[in-house]
Amino acid sequence: MKLAVKVTLILTGSISLGLGIIGIVLPLIPTTPLLLLAAACFVRSSDKLYDWLLNHRWFGTYIRNFREQRGIPLKAKVLGVTMLWVSIIYSAFFVVPLVAVRILLLLVAAYFTWYMLSLKTLRS
Repeated sequence: MKLAVKVTLILTGSISLGLGIIGIVLPLIPTTPLLLLAAACFVRSSDKLYDWLLNHRWFGTYIRNFREQRGIPLKAKVLGVTMLWVSIIYSAFFVVPLVAVRILLLLVAAYFTWYMLSLKTLRS
């Protein structure tokens, strides 16, 4: 593999990983897809980074659950939907002054709620 492609994949994977980490606490940033993107970049560019990511205590679980079982644990669903709606409701009614933006925020939250709830629920 050319060095430029390898560096680009590692950089893209690292940025995706960083955004995925931020997504753990910010509900509008989708954690699992970003971690999956990081894994896809790392598997093509760095065995060391890919192995680290899959064996990581927190991040590896997201990737393995989704990759192997196409689902997320019940605890993650409840936490994700709860944090999503708390932050959206707060933002829509106490931060954003424009009605159109409030409606957009609520629609985005509804979509991500539907998406999370439509995924298979993994039980421990």
